Amino acid sequence: MQYSSSQSESDVPKPVTPASTYRLQLGPAFPFAAAGAAVPYLASLGVSHLHLSPALEAVPGSAHGYDVTDHTRVRAELGGEEGLRALAATARAHGLGLVLDIVPNHMAVPDPLRLNRPLWEVLREGPRSPYARWFDIDWEAGGGRLLLPVLGEPPRADGFRVDAGGEVLRYGEGDTEREFPLRAGTAGLPLPELLAAQWYRVACWREARTALNYRRFFTISDLIGVRVEDPGVFSATHSKVLELVRDGVLQGLRVDHVDGLADPEGYLRRLRAAVGGDCWVVVEKILARQERLPPGWPVAGTTGYDALHRIDGLFADPAGTAELARAYAGTTGLPSWEATAAEAAREVLTGDLAAELALLERRAGPELAPAVRELLIGYPVYRPYPGGEVAEVAAVAVSGLDGVRELVLRDPAFGARFAQTSAALRAKSLEDRAFYRWAPLLSATEVGGEPGAPAVSVAEFHAYCAELERDWPATGTVLSTHDTKRSADVRARIAALSQAPGEMGGADAGAGSSGDPQLGWVARQSALGLGDVPDRGPRLEAALLKAARESGLRTSWTDPDEEYEAGIADLVPGEAAGLPGHLTEAARANVLGMTLLHLAMPGVPEVYQGSETEYRALVDPDNRRPAAFPRGALAALDAGTAPHGLAAEKLALTAALLRLRRDRPALFSGYTPLTASGPAADHCVAFARSADLVAVATRLSHRLAESGGWSGTTLILPPGRWRPVHGTPTGGTHEGRVELAKLLTGLPATALVRVG
Repeated sequence: MQYSSSQSESDVPKPVTPASTYRLQLGPAFPFAAAGAAVPYLASLGVSHLHLSPALEAVPGSAHGYDVTDHTRVRAELGGEEGLRALAATARAHGLGLVLDIVPNHMAVPDPLRLNRPLWEVLREGPRSPYARWFDIDWEAGGGRLLLPVLGEPPRADGFRVDAGGEVLRYGEGDTEREFPLRAGTAGLPLPELLAAQWYRVACWREARTALNYRRFFTISDLIGVRVEDPGVFSATHSKVLELVRDGVLQGLRVDHVDGLADPEGYLRRLRAAVGGDCWVVVEKILARQERLPPGWPVAGTTGYDALHRIDGLFADPAGTAELARAYAGTTGLPSWEATAAEAAREVLTGDLAAELALLERRAGPELAPAVRELLIGYPVYRPYPGGEVAEVAAVAVSGLDGVRELVLRDPAFGARFAQTSAALRAKSLEDRAFYRWAPLLSATEVGGEPGAPAVSVAEFHAYCAELERDWPATGTVLSTHDTKRSADVRARIAALSQAPGEMGGADAGAGSSGDPQLGWVARQSALGLGDVPDRGPRLEAALLKAARESGLRTSWTDPDEEYEAGIADLVPGEAAGLPGHLTEAARANVLGMTLLHLAMPGVPEVYQGSETEYRALVDPDNRRPAAFPRGALAALDAGTAPHGLAAEKLALTAALLRLRRDRPALFSGYTPLTASGPAADHCVAFARSADLVAVATRLSHRLAESGGWSGTTLILPPGRWRPVHGTPTGGTHEGRVELAKLLTGLPATALVRVG
């Protein structure tokens, strides 16, 4: 069903910067109707906008929606466009807006292939197809044909057959049968000639590593890159989303994997012109610690991994992390973080991305090819941008760098492909390999983090927040997402180990029957982080298997070692192997402190589904399980029940700050660091927003307790009388110089509002 812009102007709310967003993972098990049923609860929680995962037509059964097959239709499995518009109406009736995750970089190479009509037509008509401009295909590298690495084994000639209609080529039988379009006029040819006459060559998936001749998403060959830099392709792939924005169904957009695009800034300028100035737009962009978002991008900011890293870093003890790193190296014999990252980059570039590297080296020529390779391996951030310096962020000692720089400036197409390959390499080698190899402190191996130096000082955090407030006040901030390897609460528990590194037990961390001390570290920390939760054993075992395969040290996805993998289950610690009692309070302080800082700092905070209360999840698919909304717990708090236990404390704090952001947004402007005085001053992180809101959190609380607590440490509050926004066991108000031991009695983190 097609819809027109039939709503009256009065029915369409003017989009504004969200006060906060709440991420919902849509899928066949959680469609638009289920999201609509959650709206009353989410409105009462205090969020202003729902952030929906991709909702355009995708591969049937997809649990995530990033494998788009048709940009012109809202996904039928979710309820179709009628369901999305009904959800928007329900949200609007409760004062909420919608933000949609969009996927401009790639489409699915689906089964059946005809689900992606543009790709189907390219396979049928070749480079003369009007859809050929949609995809980055190197026809020359493929000998005039597109490699299709979609089979589980090398194809057998006797496995192909032409269907009775003469329009489709089929391979295989039953559930494994694949169909391909036939080039016009070839149906009657003998089979060898028929296969050679097609615009594609069907192959085993293993050939993609060295022979692939289309751009893909990372190393995933069933996601083909889309050329949205072409105005016609942009128009065709964004028409439905733009209609939904114009109709007021959507008030914001999250742009997935902006680094995959040939020209991110050009794309964003075209998108901004199409959606207008009032649509809130953020980009999924991974920034290194010293990297900054290009100031010319017409967006509100990033999706928030840079904020995640700074918040996490406050709760990592630098001395403890260094001690853990030494113990890890001694136990496993593995190299430093820097060496681990460089080794992973070289492996991925010359292995998984060998086809992409070959294309760049071929275009650069034999003299510059070595420089291209070494620059890609050593590049310090995810990618450069068109018009910018090739090594703009940090010097990379590469012979021939000047020649590569000249080539980039002379050949923008080469520069764009270099940048796209760089982004894929960084993501695959860091996020999907090195982060799984380097396990001294797993809470530090998160997207956007720096595992080799994870700790962030209070001064660094304040400088970052002041910069956000000045330059990107409407940027997104996150703690947990559908892509985080561990939820914030799991990371908070693991981070407590940095204050008591001896709890890892050194060589006694255990290698199980797998005989793998590296995975033993991963297993112990994962178990401590997850704690006692439903289905603990199977969830841990699945996460450990994924960690082992991603690291590529002893097994892998492409070449699994079945004997080794059979021993992984023995690494799962028993139920009694929980977080040591003396670190339980440190974990609580971390959880509440991280929550407070996230919801009070500059930016637009996002709450991941279910994480408004205690939420422990491991890497996907564990973190994409259907959400459990704590409706009853929130109703009990609203009825006056005092919060007991960490889950209720976190929910009370989250709801109080979300509601304050929604009802009194002016409180969340400006940023002024507040500095404590006394022997424990470094354990306090505090700041004021506007003149009427103060946030105070405890950091490294276990070290604090060991050194004598808050005794003699005070904080000067801004002028006026202040009360906690969510109540404390002691209640009352505070003013002037306050003792932190009194201010933080009962709770390790608090937000204060000025009375009157």
